[in-house]
Amino acid sequence: MAVTTPIPAPSPAVRLSPSRCLPAALAVAVTAALVVSRFGAADPTTWLLETVWVMAGLPLIILFRNRFPLSGLLCALLAAHALVLIVGGHYTYAEVPVGDWVRDGLGWERNPYDRFGHLMQGFVPAILVRELLVRTSPLRGSRWLPVLTVCACLAFSAVFEMLEWLAAVTGGEAADAFLGTQGDVWDTQWDMFCALIGAVCALLFLSRLHDRSLTRLGLGKP
Repeated sequence: MAVTTPIPAPSPAVRLSPSRCLPAALAVAVTAALVVSRFGAADPTTWLLETVWVMAGLPLIILFRNRFPLSGLLCALLAAHALVLIVGGHYTYAEVPVGDWVRDGLGWERNPYDRFGHLMQGFVPAILVRELLVRTSPLRGSRWLPVLTVCACLAFSAVFEMLEWLAAVTGGEAADAFLGTQGDVWDTQWDMFCALIGAVCALLFLSRLHDRSLTRLGLGKP
């Protein structure tokens, strides 16, 4: 039976590194954006449903910051994803101004911010899942690592779509802003496809950068 070498915890020197200030700065920025976004939100219920992930995830990251500190790359990506969720919650995904500008400029029929949000739903979780698997499982360096990472992202996307379905059943017309289908009968399938593309792109373009970020954290090369 193969013996898996345990991954060492970050060294004390790494814990005191100035780079460890990055997660704290990002946490402050995300918290400020979350608070500000509540004021003047287009639909308070939609704002809550879209940002609850940020409200749940941020305290967990802070709580485990010493026991399980995340790589700098992952922290930056999580902060970016949080801002995407916060903006979507403030305006609702179908009404985000930058999406309207893109739609009008390119002559599209729908606001593309929802598609971008689901692309991020695969892109960022791919690095999160990869980091968790690299640090806690025997898959470190395995060819199965990217395969299972993509599968996990697709599973998460499917669960999210079922939550949207539940919101539609229980919320009726009040859930329309949260669903953001914009009249597309294939919206669910498009959402999961965008998450798949996002996950694959993250692994193709960021895996090496992620490895270096993990090394700087003091975990060695995956």
